[in-house]
Amino acid sequence: MPIRGFLSRTKEPEYEDFDYIEVDEDVVHEEGGKLLIKVRTLSEFKDVEVIQQDVRSGNIVFVKIKPLKERDMMELKRAIDKLRKTCVALDGDIAGVDEDYIVVTPAGVRVHRG
Repeated sequence: MPIRGFLSRTKEPEYEDFDYIEVDEDVVHEEGGKLLIKVRTLSEFKDVEVIQQDVRSGNIVFVKIKPLKERDMMELKRAIDKLRKTCVALDGDIAGVDEDYIVVTPAGVRVHRG
């Protein structure tokens, strides 16, 4: 392996294993032709309806689940199950981002799991 000088540039990282998706035209919003990403908080079960409406409208939604998780784990499970069923019906996707967030996507958008 060659020794590099103090001021030499390092090689840029390669991104060969990244997947890219194409978004169908029917998913793109009419607001300037841009796909919207919304951030919502799931504080109680009734917040699911707003998230469902966002996804039905073709938006990607990041959902903070921590408030409901800390208050009522059974209600959180019911809420996520309802969102999952919506995703199945719409051919969307749902995935956990970390302990406190999930992402819910509309038809034509998939979450990379890897």
